[in-house]
Amino acid sequence: MTDAKPLAGKTLLMSGGSRGIGLAIALRAARDGANIALLAKTDQPHPKLEGTVHTAAAEIVAAGGQALPIVGDVRDEDSITEAVLKTQGEFGGIDIVVNNASAIDLSGTLELGTKRFDLMQAVNVRGTFLLSRAAIPVLRDAANPHILSLSPPLNLSPKWLGAHTGYTLAKYGMTMATLGIAAEFAGDGIAANTLWPRTTIATAAVQYSLGGDRMMAASRTPEIYADAAYEVLVRPAREYTGRTLIVEDVLEASGVTDFSGYAAVPGTPDSELFPDVFLD
Repeated sequence: MTDAKPLAGKTLLMSGGSRGIGLAIALRAARDGANIALLAKTDQPHPKLEGTVHTAAAEIVAAGGQALPIVGDVRDEDSITEAVLKTQGEFGGIDIVVNNASAIDLSGTLELGTKRFDLMQAVNVRGTFLLSRAAIPVLRDAANPHILSLSPPLNLSPKWLGAHTGYTLAKYGMTMATLGIAAEFAGDGIAANTLWPRTTIATAAVQYSLGGDRMMAASRTPEIYADAAYEVLVRPAREYTGRTLIVEDVLEASGVTDFSGYAAVPGTPDSELFPDVFLD
């Protein structure tokens, strides 16, 4: 690649991003000198979770990028419209949309409360669809427009369909919305892909929803996701769209074969890492 910093001056609009995977992706782009707009709810510190949209913006600037923190809710259409308009007004356009915001509840069907079901559908599916849709008229004017959703391939194994039906519906809905947009807007040159890891990632969602410290120790760091996302977002949009991508496959294709540096606990062998749901 001739350009050492292909995302320099590019503008990325992300849902969420105050912490975890989203922030790692933002920081990776910021090191190129990208502009990052974050649409996130976390205006004030959370008692259990680190980071706010403002602390994330400060980290982005420190990493070499420009930041636009936007306090809002991806479930709210007015918030989405405001985020698109503010991002376009501040940076002159939008090159990339990352659908990062996601709600998780792994309860079984009989245990899952209706409000939690609705939350997952509203954040994951509706948020992905509405944010992508709102940005498409602006993305059409970008030189290499990408939409990237952090959601899994459509694995219809009963093992996962039956494990947590509500959550599975919400994550697969993100993927289906993204693949539909890829097909519908291929003629406009807008890439739309999904990206998902082979192992769990050490984030607050894993800490509090999947298994605490034991699961965190058996995970990889968010940086592996960020490095793979970067590789996707610098690809030619017209040639690289409509795919359900796996983090490790993307990195291997770019020449990375040793993932040991991404272990949340240094020295943890791959055999001891927890495989992500949806993939085996």
